[in-house]
Amino acid sequence: MRRLGQRYVQYFNRRHTRTGTLWEGRFRSCLVLDEDYFLACQRYIELNPVRAHMVDKPEHYPWSSYQTNALGHDSPLVKPHLAYLRLHHETITRQAVYRQLCEDALPDRLISEIRVASNGNRPLGLAAPSETTLD
Repeated sequence: MRRLGQRYVQYFNRRHTRTGTLWEGRFRSCLVLDEDYFLACQRYIELNPVRAHMVDKPEHYPWSSYQTNALGHDSPLVKPHLAYLRLHHETITRQAVYRQLCEDALPDRLISEIRVASNGNRPLGLAAPSETTLD
């Protein structure tokens, strides 16, 4: 990822006659251990542009999977996750359920939990190693 990022920044800077970095900080990630947390992370990502006041609604942000998952737009880049597919067996109803999920604001506690896990590369979910005991 670092090498790809460096090469892209060089290309972008040459093309737009600029200098400096394009992204703040390093790439962040975390292991997601269960489906409920996966869907929470997906909602977190889909709602980031709304929280950042870049758009009023997630469907107005063209560079996310929201338009595919919630509105049914085709994309060769989006492969539905099993957690998403389990929302409902009918496509139209599944999209409506997903839209409803994204309309409901994420609790501050959950946003904080996702950020702490991704910033520290820690597992996220109910079965996280710190919460389990070894006998």
